[in-house]
Amino acid sequence: MSEVSMIGLDLAKNTFQAHGENADGSVAFRKKLRRDKVMMFFDSQPRCTVAMEACASAHFWARSLQELGHEVRLVPPRYVKPFVKRQKNDAADAEAIAEAASRPTMRFVAIKSEAKQAQGMAFKTRDLMVRQRTQMINALRGNMAEFGVIAPQGVANVERLRSVVDDPEAALPAPVVALAQMALEQIDEVTKRIDAIEHDIKKLARQQDTSKRVMTIPGVGPICATAVEAFAPPMESFNSGRDFAAWLGLTPRQHSTGGKERLGKMSKMGQRDLRRLLVGGAMAVVRWAAKHGAPAGSWLGRMLERKPRMVVAVALANKNARIIWALLTQGGVYKDPAVAAA
Repeated sequence: MSEVSMIGLDLAKNTFQAHGENADGSVAFRKKLRRDKVMMFFDSQPRCTVAMEACASAHFWARSLQELGHEVRLVPPRYVKPFVKRQKNDAADAEAIAEAASRPTMRFVAIKSEAKQAQGMAFKTRDLMVRQRTQMINALRGNMAEFGVIAPQGVANVERLRSVVDDPEAALPAPVVALAQMALEQIDEVTKRIDAIEHDIKKLARQQDTSKRVMTIPGVGPICATAVEAFAPPMESFNSGRDFAAWLGLTPRQHSTGGKERLGKMSKMGQRDLRRLLVGGAMAVVRWAAKHGAPAGSWLGRMLERKPRMVVAVALANKNARIIWALLTQGGVYKDPAVAAA
């Protein structure tokens, strides 16, 4: 047991599986652990490398094991799968985790602090409530359409439905009015909670120096800026801005062979929440430029002349991701190229 250098830990709710390896790669032990015995077991082990899949509760266990003095490595689950031998079970998964973590070229997930996970939870909760509000609005629109009341999509048009429901001359059946008012009250309640979360996020953005500098980029607002702080690993872990853009899934998918490069659509391999925020912010900039006109000779103006808007928005999101990497690694704030050249 004293020669153990790597332990692969397969996480679960109650029953964990540990796979220990010696320095030469031979199997030291295979052991099942109950949840309440995990910390006691690792406290009795010599300080070594502990590998886990970057899945639910992995960051909590990583922080706990680091406090015991172990070196913890979180491996993306898709990188573990190729090392599973034949049948899938807990013992095989734990062995595959240890094997994957021992590869010299393996890429690991940065361990998040409690503060980062709390920020991420705020974004996830807001997204959940926005989806719920959208579902309720669409359900109300669909039900009201059955009685001849039509309203466009979007939260901004809820008041049009409210005015019809509250109008006694609309001649809607009493049960329809009661149920519609119930739905409108629920929409109002969810909207208040969304506004409260957004207020806290914007307040946090004004307090963080990194967020304030990132917000100087056109198309990056307080929600996107704090999302970078919450979801992205340390920028020093990326060698270049393109690596960060690739991590977000904003680069083309490759299918190259035989020396021939074939690039496809956007890969979408990465942090989808942050990617969605960057693309949404870029689309807002593209819409404004298409309506009011981009600066003459600017990159955005040239792109809009020859590419569809959505393609330009994704390209701008890629560009903004590279700028974010540059600002967070080299310091400073964003400077418009046209103004800087003047």
